[in-house]
Amino acid sequence: MKTKVISLISMFLLGATMLFAQAKTEKFEVKGKCGMCETRIEKAAKSVEGVNEADWNLKTHMLEVSFDESETSLDEVQKAIAKVGHDTPMHKASKEVYDALPGCCKYDRIEMKDDKKHHNHHKEHKH
Repeated sequence: MKTKVISLISMFLLGATMLFAQAKTEKFEVKGKCGMCETRIEKAAKSVEGVNEADWNLKTHMLEVSFDESETSLDEVQKAIAKVGHDTPMHKASKEVYDALPGCCKYDRIEMKDDKKHHNHHKEHKH
C-alpha cells in the first residue's frame, strides 16, 4: 500500500513538473492610453488558445502574459493584440483598425522598419 501511495505521489509531481515546464511568462510594451485599452488588450491576449493570464499596466504600457508554449507563441499573442488596434514590438495594428478606436484610445504611433521601407520606395518612384 505504501508503495502505491509513493508511486501516485511521484506520478503527480512528475506530471505537475511537466505541466509547469511549458508555462512561460513574458513582458512587452503594448501601445494604449486608457482603461478601455486595458480591457481590450487583456481580452485579446486571453482570447489566444494557451494564454493563462494577461495583465496590462496603464502607467508603464507593459503587458505581462503567461502562456503555454506547447499551445501558442509570443508572436501569436502579439498578433491578436494588433488585430484589435494596439501596436506591439512584433506587430503593428492596421490603419483601419487603429482609426476605428475611440478617441480616448488613440496613442502616438511610431513608424516601424517595414513602414519606412515602404514609404522610401514610394518616394523613389515619384513621377
